[in-house]
Amino acid sequence: MHQPLPVEIIDITAPHDRRVDDFRDLNSSTRRPDLTVLPGGRTGRGLVVAEGVSVVARMAGSRFSPHAFLGVDKRLSRLIGAGVLAAGPAAVPFYRVDPAVMEQIVGFHLNRGVLGVAHRPAPLTVAGVIDARVRTVVVLEGVNDHENIGSIFRNAAGLGVDAVIVGGGCADPLYRRSIRVSMGHVLRVPFASSREWPQDLGLLSDAGFTLVALTPDAGAVPLTEAVTEAKTAFLVGAEGPGLAEDTMRRCDVRAAIPMSRDTDSLNVATAAAIAFYERARR
Repeated sequence: MHQPLPVEIIDITAPHDRRVDDFRDLNSSTRRPDLTVLPGGRTGRGLVVAEGVSVVARMAGSRFSPHAFLGVDKRLSRLIGAGVLAAGPAAVPFYRVDPAVMEQIVGFHLNRGVLGVAHRPAPLTVAGVIDARVRTVVVLEGVNDHENIGSIFRNAAGLGVDAVIVGGGCADPLYRRSIRVSMGHVLRVPFASSREWPQDLGLLSDAGFTLVALTPDAGAVPLTEAVTEAKTAFLVGAEGPGLAEDTMRRCDVRAAIPMSRDTDSLNVATAAAIAFYERARR
């Protein structure tokens, strides 16, 4: 159990107060604070935004150290009551607002009523997230939908996956929608973005992982036959095209989930969850 994070409660009554700029225009396609690149190629702030009590609580206990909060009094009371936050010295500001002011700041009515914001820490490396304790990894290629990314992280957290490797062509796991869909587990499950894709798969092989490519290919073995007690890395690809052929050639085995009723495949997050469960029950 983490110690409560000290917060200084500051009441904000004017929606244009510059102290809450990190929470402004969350619905904007061009000004959102979680954007890393803005129109015209300009560099965005790329902030990490946590939304809702559960997600804020996970941020507070993660390596993504929040530097400010914005929320209504009811959500503040819940976070204090749960031991996540506490009023104290040398504290992170908690900007307390009423719902109408919050709506004007973020640009829409936020039912969840609280936000946390953090700067991005130094990224982890692939080698750094596959240390000797890691037994199960999921590797993503071309997964460019933020909701699928978030769902995969949530499934990974719930089904015992130790780390996530984000390969080529993937959406940013740290966008607000990915974090929200993951219920904050993007902030807790260690992940690294591959800098040399797909060559970084060699790091997994060298570390003793069996690379299992999930694919609907007719020549693949059933998933139940591919999953063993060995260190395992599951590879999943984009909706539709799936994993690239070059990527699958680098894997040790191609595995398929048996389907019925002329269905050829499942949503990528669902397929990953089935593989994680099969692995967990071993």
